Amino acid sequence: MPPYRGGVYRFLLTPRWWGINVFVLLAIPFCIFMGSWQLGRFEDRVQDHRSASEASAQDKRAAARPLDSLLPVDKETSGDRATATGRYGKQLLVPDRELDGKRGFYVVTMLRTDGGKALPVVRGWLPGDASAAKAPAPPAGEVTVTGALQASETADSDGVSATGGLPAGQLGIISAASLVNLVPYDVYDAWITLDKADAGMKAVPATEPQGSGLDLKAFQNLGYTGEWFVFAGFVVFMWFRLLRREAEFARDAELGLAPASEEPADHTGADRVPTA
Repeated sequence: MPPYRGGVYRFLLTPRWWGINVFVLLAIPFCIFMGSWQLGRFEDRVQDHRSASEASAQDKRAAARPLDSLLPVDKETSGDRATATGRYGKQLLVPDRELDGKRGFYVVTMLRTDGGKALPVVRGWLPGDASAAKAPAPPAGEVTVTGALQASETADSDGVSATGGLPAGQLGIISAASLVNLVPYDVYDAWITLDKADAGMKAVPATEPQGSGLDLKAFQNLGYTGEWFVFAGFVVFMWFRLLRREAEFARDAELGLAPASEEPADHTGADRVPTA
């Protein structure tokens, strides 16, 4: 082994390198912890999505239950088959809704129940621009409806267009808050989509509750996982690179290969030969 090797790493004992080493020893486990936490969040969302899909399949086979027994709507009851009895009242259209890759609109009719409240019922979907002339009139008299229970929509819900300025008789978001000024009666903070659509319309499938699917946030968690692990690798890479560079400087210095610093030029005239 060359004689300079013995002390080439003495720089590791300097205060500067003590600080670098402490930073590295703290940064690496922190990055690994954060990456593992983000990965756990992604796995939780995947599991929620799988559980919601399995629950949805079971809900389709389960017997319908009375509406009041399923309220308020949460992750457990969203998608459950509910039944309610009443008389249809005001009808509204929800434009700009896609189904099977086609643009169309929902036909929503308020079902006035014996309890005095009204339940928004999505009776079906029709293609094209929203038009009251296209929407079939609801059945007269007392009816019993059966369909998938859904939570009130928000501006963040999938497929919702929050644009304002809709014509009279149209609705952007299916929720009690958006209906309060459109109908003259109290509204349930929920809605249902019929198992079988009325009068030639297509049935609107139930949606999974928010936060239980593989949405953008889930893939953000996966992306953050990769970023934290990459950063941990970058810290290790930079530490080895700095170590190697510092060791090369120390080796060159011990071998006398380091370039000597230039002496400042003498402007005093002391080296000049005196003239007679």
